Amino acid sequence: MKFSKDFLFGAASASYQVEGAYNEDGKGISNWDVFSKIPGKTFEGTNGDVAVDHYHRYKEDIKLMAEIGLESYRFSVSWPRIIPNGDGEINQKGIEFYNNIIDECLKYGIVPFVTLYHWDMPNNLEEEGGWTNKKTIDAFVKYADICFDAFGDRVKHWITFNETVVFAALGYLAGAHPPGIKNNPKKYFQVTHNVFTAHAKAVQNYKEMKQFGEIGITHVFSPAFSVDDAEENIKATYHANQHDINWYYDPVLKGNYPEYVVKQLEKNDWTPDWTEAELSVIKEAAPKNDFIGLNYYQPKRVAKNDIQNENSERSRENSTGAPGNASFDGVYKTVMMEDKTYTKWGWEIAPDAFLDGLRMLKESYGDIKMYITENGLGDEDPIIEGEIVDIPRIKYIESHLKAVKKAIEENINLKGYYAWSAIDLLSWLNGFKKQYGFIYVDHKNNLNRKIKLSGYWYKKIIEERGENL
Repeated sequence: MKFSKDFLFGAASASYQVEGAYNEDGKGISNWDVFSKIPGKTFEGTNGDVAVDHYHRYKEDIKLMAEIGLESYRFSVSWPRIIPNGDGEINQKGIEFYNNIIDECLKYGIVPFVTLYHWDMPNNLEEEGGWTNKKTIDAFVKYADICFDAFGDRVKHWITFNETVVFAALGYLAGAHPPGIKNNPKKYFQVTHNVFTAHAKAVQNYKEMKQFGEIGITHVFSPAFSVDDAEENIKATYHANQHDINWYYDPVLKGNYPEYVVKQLEKNDWTPDWTEAELSVIKEAAPKNDFIGLNYYQPKRVAKNDIQNENSERSRENSTGAPGNASFDGVYKTVMMEDKTYTKWGWEIAPDAFLDGLRMLKESYGDIKMYITENGLGDEDPIIEGEIVDIPRIKYIESHLKAVKKAIEENINLKGYYAWSAIDLLSWLNGFKKQYGFIYVDHKNNLNRKIKLSGYWYKKIIEERGENL
């Protein structure tokens, strides 16, 4: 089997992680510009002030993407670059920058796939409560409309939010992302609801504009599987999936929240302050979603929790996504298993679990169109005689593309695959130590770029439409 002509092979990035130029051409200060400078928050105090300087080098970078043969580039727009204070005047220089990126992609026949929110919020909105403040919903919708209006003639693929579970949980439960709040489930659930409301309103507006593109949202896809057949572990796994899959996917695809979680929120007094109007806009927008984006790196292996009070202190080191933590509510824990394979950062490599998870999604949500919007290997790449020989990345992506191929053969509606990432970038809390890209960036030598072995391998896969996988 070959991948069809309308299946997009791409790679992805995010504004804060690549652009730099954090205070140039009228850009406002983001929550990450501030948070990353708090001592101890990031690895070796790295931040995105310069990142990999994509802001000044986007032409060179997109040319390299074209050399790799990328059919599509998923990137995010920086909200404070477009509206510096989040809700006021438009910064035309910001509009111009993204117009240039889009036009540069189109010059090479690369399809732009745009994410509106990949975690960098104008800092003054963060100071006013960020996503806990309902004012942010309206500010986001205004920002989304500005982007649709400015770029929608050429951009036909839109993602509203990237990984709500991550910025909500690390921001309000673990305290490892802005605004650095710990153990506040009430705020965590309020944030998720406000984001789903903002998403729904943006989808409604996009459809009313009749730009004839498609719009969806990207979620972490980390399906939970029980470590064994013990009833208590199976129950714990059900709980994990209800909280981390259904709570995020149901409101978007079904238009309502999962009853199991809602009952728990009522019991614990964690129910968001939601209105009938908000719940009805979520319901009305659900059938208008064109696709769901999945960011898959690893599954969860779940057991009933027996860790006492472990989850109250989450440092940068144990907020990396590796298993070994209790859930915020103490119901389950994630575990490392002896018979599984893990990356240097403790993430399980499990293409089989990926396929099983895709089957679960189809069973729950029917034939919804899906894109794999992120999948990739974080590693420290070896350089041998001047070449970046990232064989583990090739093996990782190859095994996951095989799973994608198998899913398509089973009539699971997958329409694209975006490797994370197009270029080595700032890995949020992990600095530049953790590499993901097809394009290497030399931090010791003027941020020079070079295509890695994986980039040349991916080019061949694209040319052959994956026939020989």
